[in-house]
Amino acid sequence: MTLPPLAWATAAAAALTIASAPWALGMPGLAFVFKPLATLFVIAHAWPRGDGMAVERRWVVVGLFCSLAGDVALLWPKEGFLPGLVSFLLAHLAYLVAFTRRVRFAASWQPFVAYAAVAGGILALLWPGVPGGLRLPVVAYVVCLASMAAQAAVLWRAAPAEPRARTLAIGGALFVASDALLATNKFAGPLPMSSLWILSTYWLAQWCIASWLAPRLDSSRAGGGR
Repeated sequence: MTLPPLAWATAAAAALTIASAPWALGMPGLAFVFKPLATLFVIAHAWPRGDGMAVERRWVVVGLFCSLAGDVALLWPKEGFLPGLVSFLLAHLAYLVAFTRRVRFAASWQPFVAYAAVAGGILALLWPGVPGGLRLPVVAYVVCLASMAAQAAVLWRAAPAEPRARTLAIGGALFVASDALLATNKFAGPLPMSSLWILSTYWLAQWCIASWLAPRLDSSRAGGGR
């Protein structure tokens, strides 16, 4: 399968962001350029998509721009953590609005039970390390994140043969994995090469979510097959 140029551009920007970490090149200035740029490439991937999905596209793009704000905030890990948390919470709410345009919220209960168990287990493990002032925002964030991922899985259960629905469910799961790694690194103790695992799963998640939007057909091809 041939990857589109934007996929290669996103991967390159992501790689340079990851390489900026102290365990790699140790050039933090790279992240200030390439971290926002990687998410902008994902936005550029989503922007022309959404054939027959105008409302869903609008909310996915809103979610991506909220994520971009979160990416910028987290360039300052201490001062920007809470603003970043709020930005990504809003991103997950925007994604939830998009996903519920196709299938009713929690139309299948099984994904919600599964993600509630995963989220509860992660919270229980990390809870002692979460500062008191952050506990309520962290709980609110985890609820929104788990709901977003569960609703993505609900869409896949509703259309199991649809490749884009499967891609969306994978994106939701990757987002949970990325944030679980980020939270472990912040509240439990530093992970080896943390930025590699956190950021690679994060941008894969965002790319999968953007790829859920149907590609727009050229007018010259609209009457034929693909």
